[in-house]
Amino acid sequence: MSIKSILFVVLVASLVLFASAFAVLAWIGSRRRQAVHLEFFGAAGSRGIGWKAHRNRALQKAYVLMVRVPLLSAYIRRIRKRLSGVHAYDEFKLRQETAKITSAILGLLSLASVILLLLNPSFGFLLLVLLTAAIINSLLVDMYVNRLEKRLLVQMVDLFSEVRHRYQQHEMIDEALYESAETAGYEAAVHTRKIYEAINAKDPAQELEKYYETAPNRFLKAFAGISYMIMEFGDKVKEQGSIYLKGLSGLTKEIHLEILRRDKLDYLLKGLNVIALAPVFFAKPIERWARGNFPAMDAFYTSKLGYVTKIVIYVVIILSFVLLQRLQQDNETAYRSADRKKPWEQWLYSFSAIRAAVNFAAPRSGTPAYAKIIRLLRESSTHLRYEWFYIRRIAFFLLAFAATLTLFLFLHQSAQKHILIDPVEGTTFFGQVSTEQKAEGQKLSDQDREIMEEVGMSSAAGYDDIASRWTIKHGQGNPSNKDTMAAAANRILAKLKAYNAEYLKWWELLAAFLAAWAGYQFPLWLLYFQRKIRYMDMRHEVYQFQTVISMLREMERISVEEILEWMNRFAIIFKTPIQKCVLHYDHGAEQALAVLREEVRLTEFQRLVDKLLLCVEKIPIAQAFDDLENEMAFYFEQRKQEYEKIIDTKAAIGKTLGFAPMYALVFMYLVIPLIVMSFMQMNVYYEQIQKI
Repeated sequence: MSIKSILFVVLVASLVLFASAFAVLAWIGSRRRQAVHLEFFGAAGSRGIGWKAHRNRALQKAYVLMVRVPLLSAYIRRIRKRLSGVHAYDEFKLRQETAKITSAILGLLSLASVILLLLNPSFGFLLLVLLTAAIINSLLVDMYVNRLEKRLLVQMVDLFSEVRHRYQQHEMIDEALYESAETAGYEAAVHTRKIYEAINAKDPAQELEKYYETAPNRFLKAFAGISYMIMEFGDKVKEQGSIYLKGLSGLTKEIHLEILRRDKLDYLLKGLNVIALAPVFFAKPIERWARGNFPAMDAFYTSKLGYVTKIVIYVVIILSFVLLQRLQQDNETAYRSADRKKPWEQWLYSFSAIRAAVNFAAPRSGTPAYAKIIRLLRESSTHLRYEWFYIRRIAFFLLAFAATLTLFLFLHQSAQKHILIDPVEGTTFFGQVSTEQKAEGQKLSDQDREIMEEVGMSSAAGYDDIASRWTIKHGQGNPSNKDTMAAAANRILAKLKAYNAEYLKWWELLAAFLAAWAGYQFPLWLLYFQRKIRYMDMRHEVYQFQTVISMLREMERISVEEILEWMNRFAIIFKTPIQKCVLHYDHGAEQALAVLREEVRLTEFQRLVDKLLLCVEKIPIAQAFDDLENEMAFYFEQRKQEYEKIIDTKAAIGKTLGFAPMYALVFMYLVIPLIVMSFMQMNVYYEQIQKI
């Protein structure tokens, strides 16, 4: 049995076993549920069991089964981690949703893989299918998580409206939260109950810190914080109304803006992922059609240029798909100050040779280049240390160089193989090659290979040597074969020349070094990109600080140190510099705030720190932040315009990325090669006409 058949059988068997396991689990869950129900309620009550209960019980059983499988358990944990933000406090629901999305994604990908391998049962295509399946898996998980997050946002709008009504009725935060949770949507109700438990705990500040680490979005963190703040300091009714209700109105306005942004972005980018991935399904059929109707196209598809074109097309497909996925992501404040596993860069840095290479490549301490990289690492919120970052750059350099060099060597070896074994082509350009023509071409190819091996594959072999060898083997005593012998000798000489020309060129080595340089610069470019994206999260966090300060400034006997402590509770991106400021505040308030201002380059945050500096000994807090409402209104309108620009830009980029793979497939893999081969074939016909 060939390896293609073995791979196909393995995939089909995996799909069948996967479906059978879930069918058995569903049947077992159904039987046990019916048995328990019959024991307590009798036959009449058993008819009230719904299919949803059977499905949920089967999913619970499936989760327990899947976490015991070594490789599948790691995948389950990743899915669980993505869903834990929304379902963090309901273990039953979390397991159920994890099992459901895992079974759906694996089943869909398995079925799609089997269909694709039926169309093209080859080992290379199998690797491509597995890579594509990994990318699609990430997309499906993101789509599901984004749908949950959007549903939570919609539920939060209704929740805040209900909290407002209950608070106006009771004027008590905890009662408003408790009663609102009874009527809210499932996801919003779970988080509301958790917030209620946190603010009524023995140590509310510590419980809220735990909640901040697991909250799925910044709105819930702000809601929990202002609810606890009003419970601790009390509410005040100003001319504009209650401080607490005003805070809820601001959060509701922010959520409306976020929902509209997501809806518009989803509408503009809808279906582009499928369009970008579609060329994977059509590459092989297009190649088969071109080979069947234009035999001269075989020379292109089996050449080095054909392999490079195919690789470029697949790279375009994968990059377009990944970038589209990035455009559609709604990961707000994705940075988390949580503990991370030991990175591979740290493990490599333990070797003395690696440390020596890093010391050679990295700029010295105290130089401008060193200060620039250190600031970039800090502003991009990466967990990498300076030495680890250069280990990553060196690793990407070596990997890109090795991959490019290996590709060139593979292309040369593949070209030599095709020169030896491919059938000799005829002059047919249109139509299909007959079986007799294929057999004749293969026979000539075998004869050529025998003579080439006899001369040792040397390009120094002359025409007379090859002609005499061909005559001894095939043309003795037949003078009419003189023209055939001349054509065969010239063909063998051309093959020997082409065979010996397949070696590593200087420009290919230069291209490998250029690719290695790009790999060396890639981590640096990625940091620049992360820093640019992070600025939006930083503005979100500053706006959240302004919301907190707008409430705290109305409280009596509030101090700058207490404001910094509250900012530290809400902070994620700015948590480290704010913590340092709080720790050094007692040793010198102005100096600690000045250091805080210097560490963060964001203009909006620096203005906030400047006002806190004024409040240390010069003016009251309420006076320093008297224009805060106007600033918040300005920043809100500014972010609305930024959202519109970002959405328009993403829509334009998304359309380009979505259709780029299809254009690349049609023009690079069919149209342009067909035109080039047709001109080459026309030259052959023209030469034959001149000989008549």
